[in-house]
Amino acid sequence: MRPVRPLAEALAEGPVVLDGGLSNQLADQGADLSGELWSARLLADAPQQVAAAHAAYVRAGARVLITASYQATFEGFARRGASRAEAAALFTRSVELARAAGEDTEEEVWVAASAGPYGAMLADGSEYRGRYGLTVRELTRFHRPRIEALAAAAPDVLALETVPDTDEAEALLAAARGTGVPVWLSYTVAGGRTRAGQPLADAFALAAGDGQVIAVGVNCCTPQDAEAAVPLAAATGKPVVVYPNSGESWDAGAEDYRGPAAFDPSRAAAWRDAGARLAGGCCRVGPRAIAALSAALHGGGG
Repeated sequence: MRPVRPLAEALAEGPVVLDGGLSNQLADQGADLSGELWSARLLADAPQQVAAAHAAYVRAGARVLITASYQATFEGFARRGASRAEAAALFTRSVELARAAGEDTEEEVWVAASAGPYGAMLADGSEYRGRYGLTVRELTRFHRPRIEALAAAAPDVLALETVPDTDEAEALLAAARGTGVPVWLSYTVAGGRTRAGQPLADAFALAAGDGQVIAVGVNCCTPQDAEAAVPLAAATGKPVVVYPNSGESWDAGAEDYRGPAAFDPSRAAAWRDAGARLAGGCCRVGPRAIAALSAALHGGGG
């Protein structure tokens, strides 16, 4: 396995390109994403599809690959009959698949192990609301086992992502403490606030004094909200991570996306100038957009 520098060291030198949405790339490959485990189910049923999706983003210029563990939990795997040991092996596999994809290029590629919010386990959209009625201590107790399992697989960073409120952010940071793996903290936001309605400046401030946090920012939101959030995140003194959705809206009744895409890869240069050091895409942002974003960040145009 080719060694890479700590990701924090690379961020100090300039922006690093993240991948895009894993689920949309898997769907484009013909993978079946039905069921409450979503893309995490493929870790057991079709790992070759996950490997191919990671490889597509490496070819597009991504230098950080986010694992297929966003919706992976011990509870979710147990509901489909997996033992605790089998579930732990699937967490490890998520990191190994991304790591192997990064070996296919001479460039440095880092692996970010995704730890999604409690609402992702519920699979009912509540990650876009937060406020589950649980205490910070209860949320910490939920998150710690899977974060420890992911950390044991030796990713380069833990992606504490799509976080809807500050209570869950506090819980995720507490659960990651002591793992020895750096983290980034990324909120899902709307209109200048977390999805639960807290001011972003207050939300980002949770990470300001935490030495384990190497970046703070936003994901799984509109490109416009993401761009507005970058300077607020930069005010913490931390590098900023930003990876919005395509901008299309989900129509739950039709079970399809509606409206035009608003993700403009050329705006990545503005994100960089405002403090972004990790930039990519989330839902519905594919390899072509990531290739264009990489060109924009590194001076090649859009």
